[in-house]
Amino acid sequence: MHEWQSLSHVRWDCKYHVVIIPKYRKRKLYGEIKKRVGEVIREVCRQRGIGMIEGHLMADHIHMCLSIPPKQSV
Repeated sequence: MHEWQSLSHVRWDCKYHVVIIPKYRKRKLYGEIKKRVGEVIREVCRQRGIGMIEGHLMADHIHMCLSIPPKQSV
């Protein structure tokens, strides 16, 4: 059923839908920039202990489903 994760004093299953929208929704996220943005987001998630469940990079915004531990703020 649930894939609970745990810390020393809590069991949790927190998932968030995060949308990143550049200023004025300019269509700049394509080509080489698209590859680099994906790499940077995955690296930041790895460094902070955030699980990236799913992500979609569009030309003018980014959708992500993240599993963020309760000790981190969104």
